[in-house]
Parts: sequence; C-alpha cells; structure tokens
Amino acid sequence: MSTLTLTPTKMRHGIWQGVLMQSGSGVPQISVTHLGNAVPDVQVSESGDTGQWMLQVPIPYEAIADGVQVFVITDATDGEELGQFTLIAGEALGDDIRGEVELLRAELDMLKRAFRRHCVETG
Repeated sequence: MSTLTLTPTKMRHGIWQGVLMQSGSGVPQISVTHLGNAVPDVQVSESGDTGQWMLQVPIPYEAIADGVQVFVITDATDGEELGQFTLIAGEALGDDIRGEVELLRAELDMLKRAFRRHCVETG
C-alpha cells in the first residue's frame, strides 16, 4: 500500500500540478505514463510543509492531439495508481471510450505487476 496521496491542483502553461502527501520518509518516487510510455521530466519538489511535496508533470507536445489523452500517475515504489488526468482536444464524441480503455489498460498493467511481484515474493 502506498504511503502517498495525490491532490490535483491546476494545469497552467502546459504543466499539470498536484500536491503529494506522504506518511513515509524520503523523496517520493513517481511515475507518469501516457499511452504506456513514461512521461519525461516529471519533477517532485519539497513544498515547505512537512510531508508535502509538489508534483509537476510537463505535457509532452506529442500528447497534444485530437481525442482523449490520459496520463496515469503511479507510486513508482509499489506501482499503486495515485491518480490520472485527461486532456480532450478536437471534436469530443459522446460515445468516445478511448479514455476509459486507456485507464483500464493502465490498471491491468498495474495488476499484472502486482501479481508478478506477489508470485516472486511467495514463490
């Protein structure tokens, strides 16, 4: 179970921001993916308050496209999903389920990693 909780705050100038609350110690290790690929240049910095960290995710220019783009934020130490955010551009269709499918894929990947880790630990 993750020692982190994520609260989204804003997106401005192509950078999504959130606040991480941590019950453990050390710098939080965060992974952000888009279409299964790691998003580069994710920054985690101290907020000033104990146990609080600022998360900044720059939106890659390749991700700005028509349709629904989903970014999944996970705790890199245990693979637990902390949250996600979406970008919608172009003509959004009422029946467009691509965003939901992407979320399901991310959750399935997380479950596969957790299952493999469980098998290694118990085997």
